[in-house]
Amino acid sequence: MNKVEGHISGLEVSGSLSLVTVEFPGAINLKAIVIETPETAPYLVTGHRVRMLFKETEVVLGTGDLESRVSLENQINGRVKHIEEGALLCRLLIGTAIGELQAVISSRAATRLGLKEGLPVTVMVKLNEIMLSE
Repeated sequence: MNKVEGHISGLEVSGSLSLVTVEFPGAINLKAIVIETPETAPYLVTGHRVRMLFKETEVVLGTGDLESRVSLENQINGRVKHIEEGALLCRLLIGTAIGELQAVISSRAATRLGLKEGLPVTVMVKLNEIMLSE
């Protein structure tokens, strides 16, 4: 499980859903959508410290300039630090400005992307795959 801590820097509420923006050092912002509002979850206030959690299997990796060519808003630049390659799956450790993140992708995808230690990559996570914790 990936766990990173930051501060809530923005909230958009619609009905029982909140789109929460969390800021990290280096002006990195990640977003999560939660089935809570400030009325039902008092920690949802600007400036409050929260932890974002997401599974290694929910991480999408890309190479090259992707920012304007994919719909995923949560994009973090990093470098592959370590690869554990299996017959079907690869576990990758990626160094980013918000800390080390892990990803599990298919071995075929890792080969197709030419992933190797030191290669720059973009880590992407759908906003509905991120959980928030106080």
